[in-house]
Amino acid sequence: MVRPRKRKLVNFEHQTRHFKPGSLEEDHLERDHLEEDNMEEVVLTVDELETMRLSFLESLSQTEAATCMDIHQSTFQRTLKRALVKITEALVYGKSVRIKGGNYRMPGGDGNGPEGKGPGIGRGGKGKGRCRGRSSGGPDGMCICPECGYEALHKPGVPCFEVKCEKCGTTMVRK
Repeated sequence: MVRPRKRKLVNFEHQTRHFKPGSLEEDHLERDHLEEDNMEEVVLTVDELETMRLSFLESLSQTEAATCMDIHQSTFQRTLKRALVKITEALVYGKSVRIKGGNYRMPGGDGNGPEGKGPGIGRGGKGKGRCRGRSSGGPDGMCICPECGYEALHKPGVPCFEVKCEKCGTTMVRK
């Protein structure tokens, strides 16, 4: 019997799902528009995109990023390599990139990520808030509103993304 694949934890929900190459020459715009429907595409899964985000935008080591995704480091490495091959193929051969599917789960359980928001929320720097999994942040600390900046003392056992800002009602994130 084959061992079932482990679902990867993805802490980021992006809004853009399809990227298409553009033409640099103005006279090819009409031709490109007509060929757009026939353009070859590469499908990048959501978990593959997450490996790239954690590795290159959040600057996490493969071990740290694998922990964020609740997978083994070697699985992270294979997924990252698969994503880079697909992106390279799209760039070299002028293919479009569609982001969909994959074997993943989101910590909020509702498909909106840990903060109930899309891109840009929770992108920490230098070790703060970059990995929002089961054990992120510890029992102490602060929750902060990404909209108005209101801060509240973190309540142990209650994830910040389940708390609403007292001032504006926006979902809080971990500081």
